[in-house]
Amino acid sequence: MTETAKLIAQKLLEVEAVKLQPNKPFLWASGWHSPIYCDNRKTLSYPSVRTTIKEELANLVKRMYPEAEYIAGVATGAIAQGALVAELLNLPFVYIRSKAKDHGMENLIEGDLKKGAKVVVIEDLISTGGSSLKAVNALRQADADVLGMLAIYTHGFEEPIKRFKEAKVELTTLTDYNAVIEEALKSGYIKSENQEMLKEWRKDPANWNKK
Repeated sequence: MTETAKLIAQKLLEVEAVKLQPNKPFLWASGWHSPIYCDNRKTLSYPSVRTTIKEELANLVKRMYPEAEYIAGVATGAIAQGALVAELLNLPFVYIRSKAKDHGMENLIEGDLKKGAKVVVIEDLISTGGSSLKAVNALRQADADVLGMLAIYTHGFEEPIKRFKEAKVELTTLTDYNAVIEEALKSGYIKSENQEMLKEWRKDPANWNKK
């Protein structure tokens, strides 16, 4: 685990952008029951945390994709953070809607995106990966060259990892489920006896509540 992964995990737990409730699972919109809930939009309310995330994402762009010409955010969770990264790097910004507008120009991509532009996509959370890859497809259909995707956090499910590979999208995250669990254990947020159950959930989240 990198120092960055530890730091970001600590920050997410500190402002409760990530919450863990092993004994009182959350119900996701998908119908899954989960001991973890992540809402990285909360980080925007804490200047020091949002700045740390912005700087770490920008550092990744500079190191991994120095040829980047645009930053794109995925609606809605990554619009603000993507714009912050673009501002720091002095790059143009666009964002991708979950679906095209039903009026006006009926845009799916908002902003002035040049054809052939080299784009780095910013996400806040990678769960199943569906909406993230849909955004990538929208950019590719607009003749953009998607260099890769950077996200704040991922649950690290096996299926979306496969989907990203199949779609030939390089995904890099600041932190992940393992780092969050480790930092939560260190801080006493969760107890050691919960660790095995938390591992079991990630192996089969869709059926975990049925067991």
